[in-house]
Amino acid sequence: MTQRLRLNKNADRRLKAGHLWIYSNEVDIKETPLKNFAAGETALVEASNGKVMAVAYVNPHSLIAARIMSRDPEMRLDRSLFVHRFNQALALRQRLYAQPFYRLIHGEGDLLPGLVIDRFGDVLVVQLNTAGMQALADEIVDALEKVIKPEVIVFRNDTGGRRQEGLEAHVDVIKGTLPDEVVLEENGAHFVVPVLNGQKTGWFFDHRVNREWINRNVEGKRVLDVFSYVGGWGVQAAVHGAKEVMCLDSSGPALAQVARNAELNGVQEKVAVSEGDAFEALAALKAEGEEFDVVILDPPAFIKKRKDIPNGERAYARLNREAMRLLGRDGLLLSASCSMHLAPERLMDVVRGAVRHQDRHGQVIFQGHQGPDHPVHPAIPETSYLKALGVRVFRD
Repeated sequence: MTQRLRLNKNADRRLKAGHLWIYSNEVDIKETPLKNFAAGETALVEASNGKVMAVAYVNPHSLIAARIMSRDPEMRLDRSLFVHRFNQALALRQRLYAQPFYRLIHGEGDLLPGLVIDRFGDVLVVQLNTAGMQALADEIVDALEKVIKPEVIVFRNDTGGRRQEGLEAHVDVIKGTLPDEVVLEENGAHFVVPVLNGQKTGWFFDHRVNREWINRNVEGKRVLDVFSYVGGWGVQAAVHGAKEVMCLDSSGPALAQVARNAELNGVQEKVAVSEGDAFEALAALKAEGEEFDVVILDPPAFIKKRKDIPNGERAYARLNREAMRLLGRDGLLLSASCSMHLAPERLMDVVRGAVRHQDRHGQVIFQGHQGPDHPVHPAIPETSYLKALGVRVFRD
């Protein structure tokens, strides 16, 4: 390893605090021009005084110019490193879960920036989100073969992050034959997962704990699941005793999966689907006089960048107001956000404003976040992104 990446003076403070990212404006481009690096190339990171601090991979075309893989300057980014990291990650998941359905690798949270792997039994779905991880694809596959020995490996390399890294989008089954249906179990319910063409890796393990909580509060209730995707919330609610569930989504294929998952769990008689824009559909349901005991809001990220914060917060506020209008006299709202740029206190403000807009009272009885298979890196706030509030909404 001959390439070296020199930092500007004092630019090593975040790294000393544990962060794994190096921004392009923190690089001493006079000493080590970024243009001299190929995308994904490995380099030794040096402080401004020349002291070697870490091993990283570099992308000169990205705002995050380098991502640290190890603090040991002797460490090679090879199969052995991935075997070590995968074993560390697997040990944690095996302590947490009795069955092999979880996020196996959560990027920076598992000290593997740019890599995401979700496990569905013997099927692994891998996302290589950076040029550095793309360059190490063979080593990653070899290490997975040693540690997990999966029957199928799928590359879901179609994320927005890859575009920002200058990488092409593609989806490939690189090992084995994908079964007609990939099935997981979560909180006592079974789901067919669209690993090739669904959102992200096909499933959202991050809300597992939050869904478990709502499941304890739906027996005998009428439930509305907004942005339902394939029914992770709604079908589980039906399995756990909800009297009636309506799953609302803008995607016809996703709703077809809701119907399949309801059938798989024997609750098809209790689960209905409705296709349409969430905001328009909520207004239409109110106009039709519909009323629900529980409303679940799990929208996509309305705030993807800092510049989106004002418009995004307005969208969250409108969504929560419309949802609360559909709650009965003493109802329950589960309001979630996966926008990292929406601070937890701002989601609380959104809920508070929506409650007062309806001239009701609100009691926050649950505060949830991402599950433990999505570990938060304590030095990287960006790894803590998911928020969920369970709110009792009632009238005098």
